[in-house]
Amino acid sequence: PSADDLAEEMEDVDFEDEGADEPDAEAWDSEDDEGVEDGMEAQDDSEVTFSLHSASVFCVSLDPKTNTLAVTGGEDDKAFVWRVSDGELLFECSGHKDSVTCAGFSHDSVFVATGDMSGLIKVWRVDAKEEVWSFEVGDLEWMEWHPQAHVLLAGTADGNTWMWKIPSGDCKTFQGPACPATCGRILPDGKRAVVGYEDGTMRIWDLKQGTSLHVLKGQDGHQDPLTCVASNQDGSLIMTGSVDCHAKLINSATGKVVCVFKMETVAPKAPIGEGEEAESNSVESLGFCNVMPLAAVGYLDGTLAIYDLSTQSLRHKCQHESGIVQLLWEESSAVVYTCSLDGAVRLWDARSGKMISEYRGHSAEILDFAVNKDASIVVTTSGDHQAKVFCVQRPDR
Repeated sequence: PSADDLAEEMEDVDFEDEGADEPDAEAWDSEDDEGVEDGMEAQDDSEVTFSLHSASVFCVSLDPKTNTLAVTGGEDDKAFVWRVSDGELLFECSGHKDSVTCAGFSHDSVFVATGDMSGLIKVWRVDAKEEVWSFEVGDLEWMEWHPQAHVLLAGTADGNTWMWKIPSGDCKTFQGPACPATCGRILPDGKRAVVGYEDGTMRIWDLKQGTSLHVLKGQDGHQDPLTCVASNQDGSLIMTGSVDCHAKLINSATGKVVCVFKMETVAPKAPIGEGEEAESNSVESLGFCNVMPLAAVGYLDGTLAIYDLSTQSLRHKCQHESGIVQLLWEESSAVVYTCSLDGAVRLWDARSGKMISEYRGHSAEILDFAVNKDASIVVTTSGDHQAKVFCVQRPDR
């Protein structure tokens, strides 16, 4: 890059109040350099940093069988499979032509799939480190492996949901409305999938028959695009989240809405001046607790809401300084993890609503994260071009 390019890049860097006009060049290279002032950049609680990406890292998944491998995909059109213990590269999933926004391992960790925004999906055999299948669809919105089989599901901007057997490539499509299939999830029984769409509708599909079992639309559906869907452990309940700030709890057998969780709006702020944006809010992530009848909903305004499913009421509001990007529940406790635009991972006790701990190390927003099975490590990806591994297990938990 030319000197002008570098100068432009430097303008975007916030140096806090370091007092120095010229940043010490060495402080940029070394990872835990003590010379940096106590800004966001200084604190790094991570054990391992993976830094082969050269742009924002959008997605991460851990291999389900051993939890020893991570796959990350980024804006640099690259995806990598690497070892969580030391950040050692296993292999690159090469050949993508656009930002890699989806990546994940099959249920038995035999395959890893990577998908880019333009719709090129590739599947690699992990032990052989070789590509075994690829396919091109329309612009990719989401992708998910089947919980019990070598079957891959993906939703695209034309409203279709695709299903392939891997590696044979046998294919089925489920035609939605003529608008993007924005989110989807295979239910735990492996026989049905729930898909949300940009027009606010939701469908539950029978994967074998290729038919739609239930459609939620109109007043029952959302008023704005769906952003996320989740199901509880036995698949009896589904929750959908939307740009309309509502989260709906749905009985998956009947397709009926059980209740709607609405975030009560705060008193209107001062009138919006010319050219100012109204502060927008939306549901960004949601999930069910496995060990108590609780659900968590994360909002763009930084609110983490814990709802009690038995009383269908709000139990706790945990406020973040900035927007929540994603949340995940610990597998066998009432602890919920959040990552947010301020670059921190936080653990919350859903029973008390109190924060348990906070981990920092990224110098930009966290875009995705994954928690391993025994909840001892969290792997994060960020706009700072890095992925990091944090040890979060504490002796008293």
